[in-house]
Amino acid sequence: MIAVVSARTLRGLRESTREAEEMADAALAEAERSRQEAERATDSAIRAETALEELRASLARTIADAARAEGELAALRAQSFLDTEDRQALRTLLRMTRRQTQTDRVYALFRSGDLHSVHTTLDAAESAAEAEGAPRSGWTVLAPDTAPPACEVLWRVQRLPLSSQ
Repeated sequence: MIAVVSARTLRGLRESTREAEEMADAALAEAERSRQEAERATDSAIRAETALEELRASLARTIADAARAEGELAALRAQSFLDTEDRQALRTLLRMTRRQTQTDRVYALFRSGDLHSVHTTLDAAESAAEAEGAPRSGWTVLAPDTAPPACEVLWRVQRLPLSSQ
């Protein structure tokens, strides 16, 4: 009877060992799948973090561009308003000059492109500029098509016809 029990016990032990080995193999395979899945999840998280950093940098650039554009727009609006005021002031001065004189032209004095004053003679315009600090010499006459833009010249006198044509 001892030999029968021992063979049965040995067979049971072998079956238990085989089952334990199968369970261990299944556990190892599951562990490997879990490790690979964790690796893929880590790679995905790294890619997502990189994409997020790039999007944040792009957003910062876009915000800076928008702020710069808003600043430029405000400056352009202010300049447009000043230009409108300058044109209106020039029209008013021209009307007043037409009423006061019988001349066919006036001389507008510009300082850095902005209207400074209107005069009946070229000498009066130059004198007004000199009174404001312009040099007493160096006045030249240039054709309108060859003269640099008014904003590029510190002082400029421009002849304006008074005729309504």
